[in-house]
Amino acid sequence: MQAAGTPHDHVFLGARHDRHATRTLIVVAITAVTMVVEIAAGYAFGSMALLADGFHMSTHAGALLVAALAYRYARLHARDPAFSFGTGKVGDLAGFASAVVLGVIALLIAADSLHRLASPAPIRFDEAILVAVFGLAVNLVSAALLHDGGHAHGHDHDHDEDHHHHGHGHHDHPAHDHDHNFRAAYVHVAADALTSVLAIAALLAGRAFGWAFLDPAAGLLGALMIALWSVRLVRDSAGVLLDRVSDPKLAGAIRKRLEAKGARVTDLHLWRVGPGHNAAVISLVANSPETAERYRAVLSGLHGLSHVTIEVAEGAARA
Repeated sequence: MQAAGTPHDHVFLGARHDRHATRTLIVVAITAVTMVVEIAAGYAFGSMALLADGFHMSTHAGALLVAALAYRYARLHARDPAFSFGTGKVGDLAGFASAVVLGVIALLIAADSLHRLASPAPIRFDEAILVAVFGLAVNLVSAALLHDGGHAHGHDHDHDEDHHHHGHGHHDHPAHDHDHNFRAAYVHVAADALTSVLAIAALLAGRAFGWAFLDPAAGLLGALMIALWSVRLVRDSAGVLLDRVSDPKLAGAIRKRLEAKGARVTDLHLWRVGPGHNAAVISLVANSPETAERYRAVLSGLHGLSHVTIEVAEGAARA
């Protein structure tokens, strides 16, 4: 039995890791300054609308700070041998935590909206609209900074980053290259932007027609949308943390290439170790086995396959 092994590092950070880290820090600063201004103005002018929006923004600022710290930690410990497969999954852990926070925010918004539906309170429409418009402007700027990675395809081979593949093919696997940490940051500001849009629409209609119930109703709709985003992000990031098969198409391509060489794949484990990086452990049986390095060369060119361990045994190639 042979195990493929050549000297290599285990740096499995995303292609845009440092760019995402910088942009996330900028958004943290924007959010924190806006939060402080709104809370200070709320106390100074006795505005509950400003205070509520300021404290609501503080939860997003906290989650964004966690995202920024995750990038920093992953970069600092990228070559630490204590991490067997590098620190590429630190972002998925941060993304999972952010998704949970989003779920809690959705529940709080829903609870507050139901309370206001049951016990309507007077609304200072003009002031509330101004706060919502200001919040929307801030969130649109933040979303623009985070957008290219929030839903980016991730097929970006920046050569100044730690981005090592066994060959760079042209097979695009966007869903599996997502930086879940950056995506979570994007979802936080998108959620705030959504609630601002819904609030503006509801407040304008409420002021025009006297329909105060539209404000909490819009809150319920926003809570539902945020909850759906949260569930999707929890599912995707948890799948990475639990080493779910990251890319069934890639697994199929690995099996096809190896078996075309006359070997039989008896065991195949494929999991994601970072954005755009997958690791594989493969057991082969062949009538006339070649070296593990030869089989590794066969897999060269598969996009996203960054770490391969192959065990080869002699035996019947066909069951």
